[in-house]
Amino acid sequence: MKFMKIGSKPDSIKTDGNNVRYVENELASDITINVDGSRFCLHKFPLLSKSACLQKLLSSTDKNNADEVDISGIPGGPTAFETCAKFCYGMTVTLSAYNVVATRCAAEYLGMHETAEKGNLIYKIDVFLNSSLFRSWKDSIIVLQTTKTFSPLSEDLKLVSLCIDAIASKACVNVSHVEWSYTYNRKKLAEENNGADQVRAREVPHDWWVEDLCELEIEFYKRVIMNIKSKGVLGGEVIGEALKAYGYRRLSGFNKGVMEQGDLVKHKTVIETLVWLLPSEKDSVSCGFLLKLLKAVTMLNSGETVKEQLVRRIGQQLEQASVAELLIKSHQENETSLYDVDLVKKIVVEFMARDQNSEIEVEDDEEGFEVQEVKKFPGILSEASKLMVVKLIDGYLTEIAKDPNLPASKFIDLAESVSSISRPAHDGLYRAIDMYLKVPGSIKKSLSQMLFLKPDYCLGGWTRFDHEPEHAGITKGEKKRMCKLMDCRKLSVEACMHAVQNDRLPLRVVVQVLFFEQVRASASSGSSTPDLPKGIRELRSCGTYGSSRSVPTVMEDEWDAVATEEEMRALKSEIAALKLQEESGRKSTDRAAVTAISRVKSLIMSRKMFGKKLQGKGGGGEKNNGGGGSDSSESLGSVTEEAAKTATPSRNLTRKVSVS
Repeated sequence: MKFMKIGSKPDSIKTDGNNVRYVENELASDITINVDGSRFCLHKFPLLSKSACLQKLLSSTDKNNADEVDISGIPGGPTAFETCAKFCYGMTVTLSAYNVVATRCAAEYLGMHETAEKGNLIYKIDVFLNSSLFRSWKDSIIVLQTTKTFSPLSEDLKLVSLCIDAIASKACVNVSHVEWSYTYNRKKLAEENNGADQVRAREVPHDWWVEDLCELEIEFYKRVIMNIKSKGVLGGEVIGEALKAYGYRRLSGFNKGVMEQGDLVKHKTVIETLVWLLPSEKDSVSCGFLLKLLKAVTMLNSGETVKEQLVRRIGQQLEQASVAELLIKSHQENETSLYDVDLVKKIVVEFMARDQNSEIEVEDDEEGFEVQEVKKFPGILSEASKLMVVKLIDGYLTEIAKDPNLPASKFIDLAESVSSISRPAHDGLYRAIDMYLKVPGSIKKSLSQMLFLKPDYCLGGWTRFDHEPEHAGITKGEKKRMCKLMDCRKLSVEACMHAVQNDRLPLRVVVQVLFFEQVRASASSGSSTPDLPKGIRELRSCGTYGSSRSVPTVMEDEWDAVATEEEMRALKSEIAALKLQEESGRKSTDRAAVTAISRVKSLIMSRKMFGKKLQGKGGGGEKNNGGGGSDSSESLGSVTEEAAKTATPSRNLTRKVSVS
């Protein structure tokens, strides 16, 4: 730290212990100055020769009380006035970064300019600031911090702006000209490298100044960063690193995604300022840091403008996020859901909008009127980014599905927002749907207790829990809409084995899984033209809605109904044969599939006959025509035999199969 000594005479100002200070001199004092409760017994001549303020006060004071002056309110109080008085007497005065601002403001108050006397105190302080303190990195920060106490006078004297410009200029200096003695982590690096010599040999990083600026209050920090950005020397990544470091230092719990108790108004100001200072360059800050800011904005209930800005920035780099970072708790009133799913959906919509860019061109027609033409251009999203976001949303859906109060509509809307992206596999989506269907909403039981119930079986990481009520409030239509999000053709073998035994899925989905698993087994058995087994063809005839044939029909409600526990248990032994399809060959696989499908058919028929008996007992009931559909209604197995026979194994029948 740099300092300056002014004067050569020894300090002779003494105190008597009663807030009375005097100059130990053979001459008696002839003036008393009151400063905020302290009395200074001094001499007129050395003071009046350098202070225009005291000259004016003594000339206007009542002659009967000309020897006593009250200057309460002077910046810096008695301490700063004593420093100025010592300078007037020629006593030795030491100025440093800690007291120079107070002394400068007190000298301004006393009018110690060059007009009063050449080489006055103000002149000497300004020389010390410009030639020494403003050239020192650490001293410049200390001086800036001390100016806050003397605002607004320090602003009027341009001390604040000079400090800010000095700090910003040093932060933008080429790192080759920066010495390690300037940096915050000099001691830490010396410990890591076992000596200062190795530290000097190391290259100085571009963000060497970041930690030091975290000492500043948010008002000064904002102005320094703005000054740095205006110079255009440092890139957005360095600015982003500085903002990240400041947020972690000044906001307790911010790194953990929470806001601990404290001055919430101050926290809100810090968060909103950090958002306002974000660099415009993409990827200048990590997506995780942006999501932490968004969580803080949500908790502190900041303005919608700040929230929208963060949503837009996060949507531009959503593929970098993790599921844990997206779990933003809801803080809205009258909101029963644990997480703010609507906010995440806005982020996903912003991400998807990047793939729908368009440009508007304005042209003049023949009559001179302007005509706007929208030209669409290919999206800027890569396939890798899309797949990463789909995987991210599947994982997020699995987590929020554990919330018993999550409405099915929010779950479905979020899943549909990424439905246009083709997933290579639908295991993640099925896992989320299965989790949502199994989480009860009526049992007062913690999620941890509910998620660790004893499973009855586990296949390839897929676990099912029996005897749990379904998610509260879900309707048949919502369940059907939810299951339609899933493509059974893109389920893995493990997922298929779990799905066909899942007693919460509609029977339609179970049979779809059976059908496509048989098609896949046939295609992978080595035959170039796999034939559909007889059981599948019979099932297709059985599953046609509203058929006018003599074949018994299946009602819509029956297909969407959930199989009972007895039905699913009866299917277990039959479906297990499908898992051995590669070992046993095509013939045994087809036989196992035919047996399983026949079992499904018999279950459907028994359920239909049971429904007719109930109608007969009720009497006068309306006759059921098999679902009331038409011949154009969708069928579970609407697959043409010719298309199935001509499909090649390489395409795996995915382009020839259409299942509702």
